[in-house]
Amino acid sequence: MPVPTSVSTRNVRSTRGKGVGLGLALLSAVAFGGSGVAAKPLIEAGLDPLHVVWLRVAGAALVMLPLAVRHRGLLRSHPALLAGFGLFAVAGVQAFYFAAISRIPVGVALLVEYLAPALVLGWVRFVQRRPVTRAAAVGVVLAVGGLACVVEVWSGLGFDVVGLLLALGAACCQVGYFVLSDQGSDHGDRAPDPLGVIAYGLLVGAAVLTVVARPWSMDWSVLTGSARMDGTPVAAFVLLAWIVLVATVAAYGTGVLSVRRLSPQVAGVVACLEAVIATVLAWVLLGEHLSAPQIIGGAVVLAGAFIAQSSAPARSPDRPVVIGGAEKGVVHTGNADLGC
Repeated sequence: MPVPTSVSTRNVRSTRGKGVGLGLALLSAVAFGGSGVAAKPLIEAGLDPLHVVWLRVAGAALVMLPLAVRHRGLLRSHPALLAGFGLFAVAGVQAFYFAAISRIPVGVALLVEYLAPALVLGWVRFVQRRPVTRAAAVGVVLAVGGLACVVEVWSGLGFDVVGLLLALGAACCQVGYFVLSDQGSDHGDRAPDPLGVIAYGLLVGAAVLTVVARPWSMDWSVLTGSARMDGTPVAAFVLLAWIVLVATVAAYGTGVLSVRRLSPQVAGVVACLEAVIATVLAWVLLGEHLSAPQIIGGAVVLAGAFIAQSSAPARSPDRPVVIGGAEKGVVHTGNADLGC
């Protein structure tokens, strides 16, 4: 029996790491996708959407507080990363998205927000100057096109410039989520702990959203009653617990870990499944039925995500590739692996 070489061992580990990363990305998409199904009954019961967002982020920050204390060294070593993650990946995405849907249809806002994978490709290619594969680009195009069918963007197009700009702001903040989640992934054991980054990001996000949402004006009595999910009464605190523990803590945790093992652009395409999952869950739990174009669009999104994640790294044998941006100054030559 031949003895595995160091190269083959690294390839096996890389394949396993990619498989684990894909699984984590799918779990993150499922967790994020379930947030709307749990939040909608609370909103219909009388809570303002921004108040639901504040409860979500503040509750998750409280759950993650022990990890923040444990990784308090990050405050000295990576203050900019923590501030950026809280501002963009947590508070920015939520605030811009909810502001956008107050002016334009939800489907349009969701489609614009999920242009983020294409924007991530642009960031990686033109800012970090790292090669991207044609397959990853094709996957993005398929995923965005399929997403247009899932959200049925043709059912309510509007030309509110401010609303579209707010949705684009949500997309840019989502790019920040994927890019910041990837920071330090090439530092090995010296990489900032992802759970610590999430914990402090949630604390920063909660502080920002407190100013925006003004929770002191919230109708707290809603949380002591019940909300209706497709006619079935469900305790409001159960829905809130799902939003906090699953749709936020678990979703961000698995999402950041998946970016570390895949790459921002691949994880971004897989994240498009969130819209598909959210639509299916709404169908099953809220009675919001899928149309034929939505089903076809979901299949296209799945195809795009699969093509992107299964693509091989692009080769760049003739010139060095800067990993992580010019500020890191880490240069590799030869075959540049986009996986983390």
